Amino acid sequence: MRLNSAVRRILVVDDEVNLRAAVARLFRGRQYEVIECGSGEDAVDKYTQAPFDVVILDLILPGISGLDSLTRLRQIDPNITAVMLTAHGSVPSAVEAMRAGARDYLTKPFDNGDLVLKVERALEHRQLTRRVAELESDVVARTEFSEIIGRSPSISHALRRLARVAKSDATVMFFGETGTGKDLAARSLHRSSLRSAKPFVAVNCGALPSSLAEAELFGHLRGSFTDAKSDRIGRFQEASGGTLFLDEIGELSPEVQVKLLRAIQEQEIHPIGSARAIRVDVRIITATNRDLEHEVALGRFRSDLFWRLNVFQIEMPPLRKRPEDLTLLISHLLPRVNAECRTLITSTSSDVNALFEGYGWPGNIRELANVLRHGALMADTDTIELENLPEYLLSEGESPSKVTSNETTLQSALAEAEERLVLATLARFKGNKSAAAAALGIDRRTIFAKLKNYKDRNPGV
Repeated sequence: MRLNSAVRRILVVDDEVNLRAAVARLFRGRQYEVIECGSGEDAVDKYTQAPFDVVILDLILPGISGLDSLTRLRQIDPNITAVMLTAHGSVPSAVEAMRAGARDYLTKPFDNGDLVLKVERALEHRQLTRRVAELESDVVARTEFSEIIGRSPSISHALRRLARVAKSDATVMFFGETGTGKDLAARSLHRSSLRSAKPFVAVNCGALPSSLAEAELFGHLRGSFTDAKSDRIGRFQEASGGTLFLDEIGELSPEVQVKLLRAIQEQEIHPIGSARAIRVDVRIITATNRDLEHEVALGRFRSDLFWRLNVFQIEMPPLRKRPEDLTLLISHLLPRVNAECRTLITSTSSDVNALFEGYGWPGNIRELANVLRHGALMADTDTIELENLPEYLLSEGESPSKVTSNETTLQSALAEAEERLVLATLARFKGNKSAAAAALGIDRRTIFAKLKNYKDRNPGV
């Protein structure tokens, strides 16, 4: 097996200075990073500071023995890889060390080639062990978070982190652009947690007016302000025992940030108009598409709240960084698109696939779903062709990959795609607004409001 190209670290532990130096020279000449020490106590101290790939450890040491040193090292790292050195005639002690967790042993005096061979075999075993653990982690993550589609390295990394934190009560912060699936990941995290039988309550902080945010989060008593016609419990209490998901956390006003920090620190809330504190037990998950550290530097987000929330980060990667997942995502989305649009699309053409792979996807998975909806409604067969796609994807003289991901472009692109989808659906149902609304999954009032906005550009609607 070929070892990876990363620098491998070896700790050589022997009280014989000349032998220790010779072993160190041997492996430094083979491009290893080697640290030397003369006692078991020093070895434990160095391993505590940073782990090593292999420890070459003498059985006979001053102070704590090599065997006791190995026991202590295994307490620091249960997967430690050690090769023991022992004097001739002390083989039973070496066998005992093997039982205690050593990978191999060598009797003194030894041949340099034999030592190199044993160390490299130990390294191969360590790498295989790590790879098996990684694959097992992937299996667990894909089983528990099967709603999150993809096999690319970036989404696999996110899945492994989700699996790591799922069973804890740790506060999690999702980072990522709009449409990357932060909400889906938060819900999946709750379903895989020990709180899954309790409520999952999601709050879109970006949709909360500052004047109502406090009442929404913490509740209020009747008469505590003008429109408080009755008592109302807040989202913290709704999520009691479960998970409170604060989406777009960066949009909260500084005043509400202070009260949120206090609620999280003290694990209690004060509904507006009440002098009584109410204990709360919720796991906090947040999400943002902003660079919150930059917001902290600008004074727009409290640093103490940021560090309170930023316990465990998970980044949801943008679609442009995981083009290998496009085929899986399309297969996953098409049944839902067919159900919503009452179509029977089975595939996308090779030309469409090529365009998709070269496109920047500023709206990420949400934009992909909208494009598929548009294509499904415009297609005359069971395959979405290039001519069925929204016009902004096919604009003459503008390569899709040149579409920028700034907010204005994203908003205008999504708005245009939505307008075309609504109008195409309305045409499909020959102007029947109720049927079009049902196909789009919205109510009649929503489609009437949208059509009113489109009237200037489309006088016939």
